[in-house]
Amino acid sequence: MANGSSQGPARRQGDGASGGTPGARPTSRDVARVAGVSQATVSLVLGDKWRGRVSVRTAESVRAAASTLGYRPNLAARNLRLGCTRTALLVVPAITNEFFARVYTGAAALAADHGFGVVVYPSPDGIGPAKNPFASARAALDGVIASSMAAKALSDLRDADLPLVMLDSDPSDREAAACVNLDIGDGIHQVADHLLELGHRRFVHLASAIPSWTFDVRARALAEALAGVAGTSLRTVRAPFDVNAARDVVQHALTEPGARATAVVCDSDILAAGACKAVRRLGLSVPGDVSVTGFDDLALSVAVEPEFTTVSLPAERVGERGMSALLALLAGETVSEGDLPVSLVVRGSTAAPSPSSG
Repeated sequence: MANGSSQGPARRQGDGASGGTPGARPTSRDVARVAGVSQATVSLVLGDKWRGRVSVRTAESVRAAASTLGYRPNLAARNLRLGCTRTALLVVPAITNEFFARVYTGAAALAADHGFGVVVYPSPDGIGPAKNPFASARAALDGVIASSMAAKALSDLRDADLPLVMLDSDPSDREAAACVNLDIGDGIHQVADHLLELGHRRFVHLASAIPSWTFDVRARALAEALAGVAGTSLRTVRAPFDVNAARDVVQHALTEPGARATAVVCDSDILAAGACKAVRRLGLSVPGDVSVTGFDDLALSVAVEPEFTTVSLPAERVGERGMSALLALLAGETVSEGDLPVSLVVRGSTAAPSPSSG
């Protein structure tokens, strides 16, 4: 009952097992008092550093006292004394993006295997400067992992002198202690080779409007892949990561004077969804009149009809490699290098251009 009248005599002040306020969490001081030893001895025993300093009998006495009192070490205080928190911060432009969710999954799984936790932090300004969410990042974290951003955007956190691992970011940026990348350029080359083999020569590149290294790589790689093939043309248009915005941009591009493009190469599956809507709005079909390719291989790519031809990215592996790099840095070890491979997945949104396309 609420007033506790049926629970027997009320416990008097000082009757708690800790010898202090009833219900208060027992402390190492309480353990020391019950075991008849110093707090230093308690720290040695419970920190498993007693051998050669404390007798076996005393160690057993301390452990028995801790068990009787229900004492649990304050891990936060212990980590603070040791200068580590076993916590990493993962900074991403947006937590709603499936790619970044999968990166977190990979990082968190490996972190857990090593007794670390990962806190995910969506930057309030996307790829812009990430505000420091901590009063003291150095006291709260052991390191930072950031995906698809520039290292300079992490300057607030870098002021804390924390090791920084960048994912899907410019490898020439010397502010990062380590960089883990996907072979984005090869992914675009695979897309271009596939479309060229089908016979496409007139292309629209639906590029992301976000100014980022990873999207710059895609633009350069596509231009390079088409440059050596006679008779090709490439028009680049940009749109934010929004299906309707992408639809409007592609619709305009496909209705400009001159021969219509037969293939739209998109920087993401989200943009590809908008491109497909534009094609249909014009009374055309995918892939009969216009082939469309995506990038990322999100769940969206197989939730539409036709399913997208797209580039599959091992996002979980990116997160795992990022966490592995951070652990290596913290241990003073060498970080493994080399871009992670990506692969083209051919589905129903691409086909040879129709004879009527000219």
